[in-house]
Amino acid sequence: QVQLVESGGDLVQPGGSLRLFCTASGFSFSMYAMRWYRQAPGKERELVATITGDGGITNYADSVKGRFTISRDNAQNSVYLQMNSLKPEDTAVYYCSATYRMWDYWGQGTQVTVSS
Repeated sequence: QVQLVESGGDLVQPGGSLRLFCTASGFSFSMYAMRWYRQAPGKERELVATITGDGGITNYADSVKGRFTISRDNAQNSVYLQMNSLKPEDTAVYYCSATYRMWDYWGQGTQVTVSS
């Protein structure tokens, strides 16, 4: 059974940091590119960050570049999103996804709220 489980979302003040976690099971994790997406209320889902299966290549949305870092640990079947210098506009539900060829899996999301 394929599962992606996100955690780490929380309420944080502007300028603060959070680390999101996504743990995978049920598929060959290291073969899959992993992505973090987010969706704010009333807005379309936005791609935040991507990392290749071996972790060698990462890409970021312009809105988070220099503040967020995606990483993965294939031994732990996990992908992470380190978020620093958080802004109110980062408030959203954050989802991780796994993609390999025609296979595409999604987690249920974790809420991040940036507010004073």
